[in-house]
Amino acid sequence: MPISLGILIDNSGSMRDKRAAVNTAALDLVRASNPQDEAFIVNFSDEAFLDQDFTSDINKLREGLSHIESRGGTALYDAVVASADQLSHGARLPKQVLLIITDGEDNASTLNLEQTIRRIQDLQGPVVYAIGLLFGDEDKGQEAHRARRALQLLSDETGGLAFFPHSLADVDVIAAEVAKDIRNQYTIGYHSSKPAKLGGYRTVHVDARAPHHSKLFVRTRTGYYPKPESQTPGKGAVAASAPTAQ
Repeated sequence: MPISLGILIDNSGSMRDKRAAVNTAALDLVRASNPQDEAFIVNFSDEAFLDQDFTSDINKLREGLSHIESRGGTALYDAVVASADQLSHGARLPKQVLLIITDGEDNASTLNLEQTIRRIQDLQGPVVYAIGLLFGDEDKGQEAHRARRALQLLSDETGGLAFFPHSLADVDVIAAEVAKDIRNQYTIGYHSSKPAKLGGYRTVHVDARAPHHSKLFVRTRTGYYPKPESQTPGKGAVAASAPTAQ
């Protein structure tokens, strides 16, 4: 199934020496995807900039990634919310993904982590994949810990994955793993017995069973906030990864 994909690349000053490898990995991910996919590019530092709107043209995506200034801070949460809104209003495909590549914690957003997660859940929004380039700076232990926690929560709460490579050499391999994971998801639909007008957070838990497997693990978003009944017939949907046997 083709997807609508938002690629968010940290453009802060600390990313200057990393961008060439990151851009290569992002383009390789697109090349490994379905040719019917559509993607957009957001470069963010103190602000988020939509440097390429939805397209399937690899050359236009390459041009969007080439807008490198590498200055300022890291407004990660604002960029995520803006990109989730971009998907909600502009995507033509129902399956939606955000890929975040950053090397530090948010230090410039108007929103906090909890508000960001809530906004994505309110939108019944995209699955978030994150690649945290948190290696190589022993003086930023607490900052790296907070950045890792934020990226992990963003991915966990939406049914995605967070990766933390040990070097830039690992990023391209991880991008290929993200492309593979996206292709091995299922969309499960259901009708809630609780009317949407009652509001409240709905927890999602999926169990999988199969003959000759002692235990299967399924990765999904943890839950969602229902949209008003005027906007939806009350049907919920959750992107679930293919079950993994253990």
